[in-house]
Amino acid sequence: MTAGRAVLAADLRALGLPAGATVLVHASLRRVGPVDGGPATVLAALCEVLGPGGTVVVPTHTAGNSITSPAFRAATAGMTAREAAEVADRIPPFDPDTSPAEGMGAFAEHVRRTSGAVRSRHPHTSFAALGPAAADLTAVHDLDCHLGERSPLGALYAAGAFELLLGVDYTSCTGFHLAEYRLARPGPTRPHRCYVRDDTGRRTRLDFLALHLDDSDFPRLGAAADGEPWARRGRVGAGTGRLLPVRAAVDFAVDWMTVHRDRSRGSVHVCRCRYCDLAAVSPSDGSGG
Repeated sequence: MTAGRAVLAADLRALGLPAGATVLVHASLRRVGPVDGGPATVLAALCEVLGPGGTVVVPTHTAGNSITSPAFRAATAGMTAREAAEVADRIPPFDPDTSPAEGMGAFAEHVRRTSGAVRSRHPHTSFAALGPAAADLTAVHDLDCHLGERSPLGALYAAGAFELLLGVDYTSCTGFHLAEYRLARPGPTRPHRCYVRDDTGRRTRLDFLALHLDDSDFPRLGAAADGEPWARRGRVGAGTGRLLPVRAAVDFAVDWMTVHRDRSRGSVHVCRCRYCDLAAVSPSDGSGG
């Protein structure tokens, strides 16, 4: 069956999404099932439930704007240093006004392109927001803080927002990354390099150090979170939706990671994060590999 706005809105209300809320949405429309009107209808359903006081936030990440990403390494595998440098020279600079999101799905890109949407300025992990809180939520996004306190995730935590997973699993639960920054013993940092369009319109290279992000244990963390009373799960369209209060989810993730992540052994850890520049690093090596 094809779901319309009314069906999706009813499902979202049944899931527990309240009016006036701020919600970070990760969506796979293919898994939500056929939707009459596609991403525009999903956004309309969310806006109907949230009302005029609600704000929708989506990830608009651009991992391809980097020569320290898995995508770049795959694209340049077997090339000489000169050939790889030529590929790097062709990477378009990040422009928050025009750069499309990469791998975030049709819904995230639709929100980014919607009139009135505001986007944070991080060249790797930007977020776009639509609603009365959009400007405040996206105002701070420091270069060395992909998904930490000085990013929209920190603002979402402070605002008492929700995170909504539509047809995606806990690997997409970006809020869990905020917990990594809050650990008593955070992971290693590592170098990043990317390109942006500066205020004069020129393409500029940026080099910086930031936390080595790791989503490899998010499925196990999510399975544990599913048993908590604050984690809501239900049908949305033809797929599964999960609704998590960001504060409860992040606080739970900090406690879970503190117990289950042992960074003291110095063993090799393979990370699947889309921003890693090495396939494996030693968790005990503060250089990030």
